[in-house]
Amino acid sequence: MTSEGAQQDGTGSEAAGDRTVRVVLVDDHRMFRTGVQAEIGETGRTGVEVVGEAADVDQAVTVITTTRPEVVLLDVHLPGGGGVEVLRRSAAMMADAERPVRFLALSVSDAAEDVIGVIRGGARGYVTKTITGTDLVDAVFRVADGDAVFSPRLAGFVLDAFASTDAPPIDEDLDRLTQREREVLRLIARGYAYKEIAKQLFISVKTVESHVSAVLRKLQLSNRHELTRWAAARRLV
Repeated sequence: MTSEGAQQDGTGSEAAGDRTVRVVLVDDHRMFRTGVQAEIGETGRTGVEVVGEAADVDQAVTVITTTRPEVVLLDVHLPGGGGVEVLRRSAAMMADAERPVRFLALSVSDAAEDVIGVIRGGARGYVTKTITGTDLVDAVFRVADGDAVFSPRLAGFVLDAFASTDAPPIDEDLDRLTQREREVLRLIARGYAYKEIAKQLFISVKTVESHVSAVLRKLQLSNRHELTRWAAARRLV
């Protein structure tokens, strides 16, 4: 990330005012995290307070759950499953109406599949690591306010991906499931044990069992093997 603009006095001061946005940095390169912290983490100057860091998926989910930041700066390629896995495991926090955790992808990659993947996963924007400190602070505040932020070239990928005139087919079977039942379905189909699902979704094993029973009943399936095949056929895994 370049320091152009970040060296100017008052970086981010107009956006920040008296407001502070709490941020978690997720990147597997410690030196990069240190650089971002140095550029945007002086709270009195930028209005950004870095409340945690993580280097892989498990660390990220733990830190995000513990600190509940307003914005997570998320690298796309991470040990443990990548940024998409962090988003998947943070779905409940993103959906929290009172204290939503919002994600801004910050990556060296400008590949269309990476951009589209994290946006479909729930990220509010995607910027590359060439962004200046000033622009990154601005992006953080905008994402915290619920805006979508993209590097100019990457916005086209998103528009192309979501502007298709072909409406996705309606799956009446899938529509019978609640959002939580869909989450359990995907995890079961990926081979997770009930205890692992309970831990990831912050629910009890008994609740997981209840959701699985409901999914099987609604889809008229007999066991988790049939459920896995059903999910794979619909590319839900």
